[in-house]
Amino acid sequence: MVQQRLQLTWFNKDRALIPTETGKYGYTWVDPSDPRYCETHTLVMDDYVRGAQTPKRDEFEYAERADLAPQDDNLMILGESGDVLEALTRVPELAEKYVGKVKLIYIDPPFNTAQTFASYEDNLEHSIWLTMMRDRLLNMKRLLAADGSIWVHLDDVEVHRMRLLMDEVFGAENFQAEVVWQKADGPRNDSTGFSADHDTILVYGQTRQVTLNRMMRTAADDARFSNPDDDPIGLWWDGDPTAPGAATHTGMVFGIQQPITGQTIYPARGRCWTFGVDRMLQIMRGWGPYEVGEITEEEIAAQQQVIGSAARARIDMGPLIIPGWTPQAGAHARERYESGQWPEIVLRSRGVGGFGRKAYAPTVGQPPRTWWSNDQVGHNRAAKSEIKALFPGTDAFATPKPERLLERIIHIGSIPGDIVLDVFAGSGTTAAVAQKMGRRWVTCELLESTFTTFTRPRLEKVVNDEDPGGITRTKGERIPADGVDLPEGVSAEDAAKFTSVLNKLVADDPDLKKSADVKTLKAAAKTKRTKEVVNWRGGGGFQSAHLSPACFDYDPDLDRVMLTAEATGETLVESVAANLGFRLLHPDDDYVFDAQRGNALLKVIDGVATVEIVDSLVSHVTPGETIVLAATSVMDGVREHLRRSCRGSRVVALPDDVFRYTEGGDL
Repeated sequence: MVQQRLQLTWFNKDRALIPTETGKYGYTWVDPSDPRYCETHTLVMDDYVRGAQTPKRDEFEYAERADLAPQDDNLMILGESGDVLEALTRVPELAEKYVGKVKLIYIDPPFNTAQTFASYEDNLEHSIWLTMMRDRLLNMKRLLAADGSIWVHLDDVEVHRMRLLMDEVFGAENFQAEVVWQKADGPRNDSTGFSADHDTILVYGQTRQVTLNRMMRTAADDARFSNPDDDPIGLWWDGDPTAPGAATHTGMVFGIQQPITGQTIYPARGRCWTFGVDRMLQIMRGWGPYEVGEITEEEIAAQQQVIGSAARARIDMGPLIIPGWTPQAGAHARERYESGQWPEIVLRSRGVGGFGRKAYAPTVGQPPRTWWSNDQVGHNRAAKSEIKALFPGTDAFATPKPERLLERIIHIGSIPGDIVLDVFAGSGTTAAVAQKMGRRWVTCELLESTFTTFTRPRLEKVVNDEDPGGITRTKGERIPADGVDLPEGVSAEDAAKFTSVLNKLVADDPDLKKSADVKTLKAAAKTKRTKEVVNWRGGGGFQSAHLSPACFDYDPDLDRVMLTAEATGETLVESVAANLGFRLLHPDDDYVFDAQRGNALLKVIDGVATVEIVDSLVSHVTPGETIVLAATSVMDGVREHLRRSCRGSRVVALPDDVFRYTEGGDL
């Protein structure tokens, strides 16, 4: 019996969509073989934008990221996302560069919420929206590297349907996470029902080989760690030296003599030491001349008390002791404590308490989690402020994304030098953050007004170091003021909060304000910030491009494929080469062919293919090469003449031999 996989179905799922009007959202259903859907557009390269890196200045600190080489192999495209993706996957020159090589894809597609924003129409009916997304996801899958990931940003309207669609395209086994981003910093009082606080970001890998980075370590991560003994390994915190399972690990239940007080210490009831007797003996010899002591009735009884009634204590397991311990031995252990750099098992309560165990700070941060609060990655209001700072007096985007949100996504899913793709550019946040983080990027925007007013100008500001907001700079770290030594376990942020609360408490009491005790407390908690940290200094650049015009069209009145008015000259040559899978050749006065695919050479003629043209072309081929002659008109006998003159060659009549389509079936 064949196992059927659960799939999402919708109206016209087997059909395709084409834009109803160029440069706008709005689609028309067509057959998947319709040339208006199938045609591969090429990219027309426009100008290249280059910026310079700003030199360092003494007034700032500089993060490691500020020293990354700015990327200049970036591509910004004006055009419809579906056509752009097909160009990236089908045009040979582009496919070689991008197919299977994009490490991270982030898309923030129209949410389909029946709202009309200033920058795009967001009112697509479910079946249209799903078809639109399905076709784009299939091409994105081709672009994504085997160890890459795709992040799809949505609200509640389509996320449940998108989850099933992503399962279908990328495979349910490649689902990684459903990240919840707290996009709001307060309730919307104009909401008639619930006020939406969050968006959802679906994360899928291309394969099970997907690689995701752990989070960057933060000051908050390090706040619980310290290094009171100057351990050369680094920061640590006092962890539990025991573990559950005394009844099943009776060989790890025994007494250990405290080296300073001489008291024998056991694990708590039901627990055992983290390590066995040999390892514990090795560690404790860092405190003094420990040995395994004799088995006594008292030792067995104490072990049994820890183990409980579920198992019997070992009668061959003595305690770890310093033989003949005396107060003088305790004094030697005290000297060892005062010297620092303690063993892995530490002495609590300034040396006279029980045992702890060093748990060292990890060299990397925590694994990424699925709840992202707005204090960590920003919110919509902060993102609007970023856009307004770049473009004063504008309010073009209802739900922009903050740079810190993209910073986290790009950090988790890529490393410097990787390619990041976003085909719904909007204000260009993804590309801007990718550039600031040393990644290469490709992005596109449908609306020319958005492209020319926001996307391109923003990225120009980024490479020219004219964008100080977002993740470009971060506030300096809060640290104790000069001469202030904060108590163990109290961070500089804690001290600043304490001072703030204390100021509020004494604000209405003049006597308290003048109190010597209050002043002493403030002085003891005084902090300052280090210099502002610069993470990006400009530099790099990007290629600007737009999609070529359509060269093939379908006329429903004639029920046949037609060439468009733009299908002339180099536009026709590049279109035919792309749609037949040929790579363009560099222009050369001595070379007559336009493109090549293996041993096949392509010549495109905007006119009549004649026997004389065939003879001229044949004179330029070498043994083993074949000719593909594409022409808008073909004289009788030319096809046969070419086949006889150059075996394996053929004539392509434009447009019929590229797209053989009629509404009623193939020609």
